[in-house]
Amino acid sequence: MQNDNLKSYLNLHLIVFIWGFTAILGALITIQSEFLVWYRMFFAAVFIAAFLVVKKESFKVSPKSLLKFIIVGLFIALHWIFFFESIKISTVSITLSVFSLGAFFASLLEPLFYGRRVLWYEVFFGLIIIAGLGLIMQVEINYWSGMLLALISVLLGVLFTLMNGKLIANHEPSIISFYEFFAGFIFISIYFLFKGTFSKEIFVMTAKNWILILILASICTAYAFTASVKVMRQLSPYTVMLTTNLEPVYGIVLAYFIIGGKEKMSTEFYIGAVVIVITVLLNGIIKHYRKEDEL
Repeated sequence: MQNDNLKSYLNLHLIVFIWGFTAILGALITIQSEFLVWYRMFFAAVFIAAFLVVKKESFKVSPKSLLKFIIVGLFIALHWIFFFESIKISTVSITLSVFSLGAFFASLLEPLFYGRRVLWYEVFFGLIIIAGLGLIMQVEINYWSGMLLALISVLLGVLFTLMNGKLIANHEPSIISFYEFFAGFIFISIYFLFKGTFSKEIFVMTAKNWILILILASICTAYAFTASVKVMRQLSPYTVMLTTNLEPVYGIVLAYFIIGGKEKMSTEFYIGAVVIVITVLLNGIIKHYRKEDEL
């Protein structure tokens, strides 16, 4: 069991490192956010469907489970749309710094979903993260709108993570991911139909955009998302959210070296980011030793 947990932790860190590239790809792909998510969810669903067919897995689920998948799929679609739009109107670094609030929101919402008590140190560390984020907001005031979109994205992300934490008990990760991505794709398609957005122009993109979208949909989505749902069989949603908070570290560093330019932030920004990272690490250390004491 302990080896399974260690393997899950290592897999989760690999997944989070891959997710660090997601924001970079979102900044490099030059199409509108809703189109980007539409393509992402469609191709991710296709890749997972192909995997299920090869593995000869059944697509059959109960109507009740399907309804849950559809609801979560909507949350995921909105989460990604707000996420990529935040990146496009601010920066990768700003968007990912706001994502550090994920663990704080999870510490408050997870007890409601799973019926456990609120842990004081989770809330305390969450408040420190907010303080670090406050420092960032003070010096990067020009990006308030991007921060607001990122905040909405974080809340949606916590909600669907908690929901998937319950769904994984009775369903295969690939099945969950397939239906959630396909549902999100259908939701966005319906939105496009009502908006009158569909035209041949949305299918005309540069070769670079096509390549980046396929990388985003396959490695950063179909694989990483399904694998993240799978590790929830060994790790709690809060632990997943906590580790996911290292995504800003990977993403900000990668953005600095790959994109450069506007990704080079003020000294105060990096001070706030360091405060957030240290808090996340301390939270993980305390959680680890508390579990050892309980054994």
